[in-house]
Amino acid sequence: MGISIDVLLNRQKEVINFSFKRKYDYIKKVIPKKGLENIRKQMINLVVKISMQWNPYGGKMSEISESETPFPYRTENLFKIHYLVSWREEGNNVTNCYINGIRDFYASMASYVSSGLREAFLNYRYVDIGNISNNQTTFKDSQGYGVKYFKGNFQRLVNVKGKVDPDNFFKNEQSIPPAKYQV
Repeated sequence: MGISIDVLLNRQKEVINFSFKRKYDYIKKVIPKKGLENIRKQMINLVVKISMQWNPYGGKMSEISESETPFPYRTENLFKIHYLVSWREEGNNVTNCYINGIRDFYASMASYVSSGLREAFLNYRYVDIGNISNNQTTFKDSQGYGVKYFKGNFQRLVNVKGKVDPDNFFKNEQSIPPAKYQV
């Protein structure tokens, strides 16, 4: 292409100078027009401005069984909603205002989203649904977020983790524990 590899090696690191909070939902049923109108009115009246990104599901994706890959959200969902709020101001009061704003809006969406256990999208850390704070991944502690991320695949992933990483070397605040940590 005529471009030197040095372009890739000498990249400038972009400094992120804002804070943000994300949340997610899966939508299983069509939101009625009145519901969409209520959501719009609510967003207009928010103290903090929240954006929503709606990602459609279905098509080829829905032809793959829930248990065929770790990602189970294939057949039942119409789309995923990604809620985002960001801010540049500093200070605990400002941060709490934005975080409480998105949490309140998220709570108000409950009647439109997956019922019962609200499900979650894994590719972004979502610590509101649980995390491991002491660097010890236990089955009991991880079950809350594990089932939200992986549904019925969680136990199978625990068993696989026990075979490929029995000492839990690869871990993060929302790791899948190896099977030997089940209590």
